[in-house]
Amino acid sequence: MRVTIILIFLSLHISACAQINAEENNDGVLISENNVPVLFYQKAPKDHDGHYERTNYIHPLWNVDGTVLTEDFPSDHLHQRGVFWAWHQIWVDGQRVGDGWALEDYEQKVLRTTWKEHQDGSGTLSSVVSWQSDLYTENGAPVPYIEELTSMTIHPKQDNYRKINFSITLNALNRPVAVGGSEDEKGYSGFSVRMKLPEDVHFAGPDGMIDPQVTAVHSPGFVNVPATFDGDHPGGILMIDHPGNPGYPQPWILRAKNSMQNAVYPGREPVKITPDAPLTLRYSLVTYQGTLSQDQIKNILQTM
Repeated sequence: MRVTIILIFLSLHISACAQINAEENNDGVLISENNVPVLFYQKAPKDHDGHYERTNYIHPLWNVDGTVLTEDFPSDHLHQRGVFWAWHQIWVDGQRVGDGWALEDYEQKVLRTTWKEHQDGSGTLSSVVSWQSDLYTENGAPVPYIEELTSMTIHPKQDNYRKINFSITLNALNRPVAVGGSEDEKGYSGFSVRMKLPEDVHFAGPDGMIDPQVTAVHSPGFVNVPATFDGDHPGGILMIDHPGNPGYPQPWILRAKNSMQNAVYPGREPVKITPDAPLTLRYSLVTYQGTLSQDQIKNILQTM
């Protein structure tokens, strides 16, 4: 009898913790906590008047107070989209086959998504995505050259913040692939956030305040981006580059207006991906209301 009571208690406790939920429709997957939206993963193609078609990204990303933090199809850079990961240079067997950043000669297809809830109340959304191009074909038809496996684990709100962990693995199919950033001195490409940028936005890292530059800046491990959103909603996004990433600590392209924030990898020189050596990248985003203290940041980093 006692064992039965304990098992019932544990079952109820686990159920109570399982607060993160997923609801899928034809367009994508809505993640929420206790019916409050957290993020929307776009799986169906979207475009702007027939151009800049995109899929496999997050928008909206909501803050813990319900404020929308991201932008899609911004007028200054129509190709930028919410939380996304993309590369300017894509090569297959030495042939340039497209631009995933600018969405030129580039198509992604979300083949499937899965959702798993965990006992700590978090949930993991996983996706399998193929990359293809009209410049890389067999018998006149585009064929996939990358299979992307991405998972994002969404944690319940804790105090005034929420943590979202990303793992992105690029698997080359049959032939070597290389991905790289812009071919200028900026080298931008990779994991990016197109967030709203109010007038009071600023940037901070482990060494203090950061002044955005034309080229990449160094802020080992993380960049904190606080601002006042929608006029009266203070908060921000903490962007984290995981210590196990290639090129760690990765540099950052930061912008105070009209652009995205980017963890730069690999830069202007492409990195090779072979069928037996995939590329895996890991990042975290922490959305927060109000401010995030140094002690909070330290505690968050210790859980990475």
